[in-house]
Amino acid sequence: MTVRPEPPRRLPSLRRRRDWQSLVYLAALPSLAAWQWIYGFWWPLYGLMLFLTLGVGVIHHNHTHLRMWRGRWANRATDCWITLLQGHPTFVFYPAHVANHHRYRHGPGDMTRTYRFGGDTNHLRGYLIHPFQAAWALYPLFFSWLGRLRRHRPGVWRYCMAQYGVWLGLWIGLLAVNPAKALIFVIIPQLHGLHWLLATNYLQHAHADGGPRSLAGLDYARNFEGLVNPLLFNIGLHTAHHEHSRAHWADLTRLHREHYRNRIDPALRERGLLPYMCRVFVLGAFAPRFRSRSRMAPEHVH
Repeated sequence: MTVRPEPPRRLPSLRRRRDWQSLVYLAALPSLAAWQWIYGFWWPLYGLMLFLTLGVGVIHHNHTHLRMWRGRWANRATDCWITLLQGHPTFVFYPAHVANHHRYRHGPGDMTRTYRFGGDTNHLRGYLIHPFQAAWALYPLFFSWLGRLRRHRPGVWRYCMAQYGVWLGLWIGLLAVNPAKALIFVIIPQLHGLHWLLATNYLQHAHADGGPRSLAGLDYARNFEGLVNPLLFNIGLHTAHHEHSRAHWADLTRLHREHYRNRIDPALRERGLLPYMCRVFVLGAFAPRFRSRSRMAPEHVH
């Protein structure tokens, strides 16, 4: 009997070349934190760190929808690395986002629908508190999902619990070494990124249509064009992402331009993220003409 030699293991390869941008962000954030831990706080670097926490949140989102690598272990290592940088296990995107938000698209079944908490709003206070409201609604979902995994897929359950171990181990270790530096250079940036990650749902869906029509039409999401997309992996092109959830983020520009831009209600198409936030959240607090208008029928707000 001839024993065939095992083929040599291939090095992991990226699914798309554009994912090098993701790798740069994933390397830059801990590098800046380590530099300041050693040499001291510097505002320009700290501001860049806070921006990179936004990028890590988007990378987390993108990696869930379409794995970055062609290789199981490289993807698992990336899960753990993102868990360390995000300050929360990466598995939560499956029950909270893929199985919930993408399934119901801001409709009545969506656990994080923006009009679930205090009515159909779109203002600064709603934006700031939405992450806390969403987390309150989602954690029971996480526990239920983990319970089903433990009963039916114990190996996957152990992998999810290992992510909790990696995250909490980092916090405990760094707090033991230097609590002040751990808080300033690691924990606060992580919490900033998590707040942005959850608050993005409010930016993209507040005052969009969340009624029964949301499953059939395109008015369930707000889209942002401009600089936010090359910097943050096309996160603003939300309709194209919902309609093609398995498409690579680099393809969303073409999909948005060719298939959705002219079909989206102009009220849900913004030229830029920061101008929108300044107009609606700041100027809108003083002048009604700057506020957005809900696309939902009043009877469906609940």
